[in-house]
Amino acid sequence: MTGSASLAIPALLDEVPGVSVELERCMRSSGFSDEQILDLQLAVEEAITNIIVHGYAGTPGTIVIHCGAGPDEAIVEIFDDAPAFDPLQVAEPDISTGLDDREIGGLGIFLARKVTDAVTYRYEDGQNILTLTKKKQKCGT
Repeated sequence: MTGSASLAIPALLDEVPGVSVELERCMRSSGFSDEQILDLQLAVEEAITNIIVHGYAGTPGTIVIHCGAGPDEAIVEIFDDAPAFDPLQVAEPDISTGLDDREIGGLGIFLARKVTDAVTYRYEDGQNILTLTKKKQKCGT
């Protein structure tokens, strides 16, 4: 069994929970565990929030999300028309310092990389395209 979902949302933070609901539906239909679903939901929520807050920065815009989940992996592609920005070029935050000494923010893409198996970025036809992949972990692995 495979799952898929596609949706377009306005660049508003209020829209993020609905994306998580669709992502869960897509992945659950392909037998992903709760933990795997939560991992990919976190990564997608962080990416979309960054697009809304930093990419569109209060200007109107649309974000398109495609999820495909099969027997071995789930792949989410996120498309936006905000200014070109490769989040993978941002240096990883220094998590060795205390919370009080750290700057606010900068953990979104770091978290996405930690909870997914692959994160790629490309800029094509005037769009940022971020792809997040989560492999299905078999029982006992």
